[in-house]
Amino acid sequence: MARMIILIGIILVVIGLVWMLAERLGLGRLPGDIVIEREGFRLYIPFMTMLIISIVLSLVMWLINR
Repeated sequence: MARMIILIGIILVVIGLVWMLAERLGLGRLPGDIVIEREGFRLYIPFMTMLIISIVLSLVMWLINR
């Protein structure tokens, strides 16, 4: 159980680092990402960012399974 918790922690740290790198590269603020702002409310739907990440992950998985 302890190994699994450590592994989950390491995975979360890696995801956080990748997220920070992706923000510096411009992901998360792409044309096609939907932002609705009103007084006291902000809704952010990263549609284009999710699409690009999905395509990249699909290609990586396809290459791994070849």
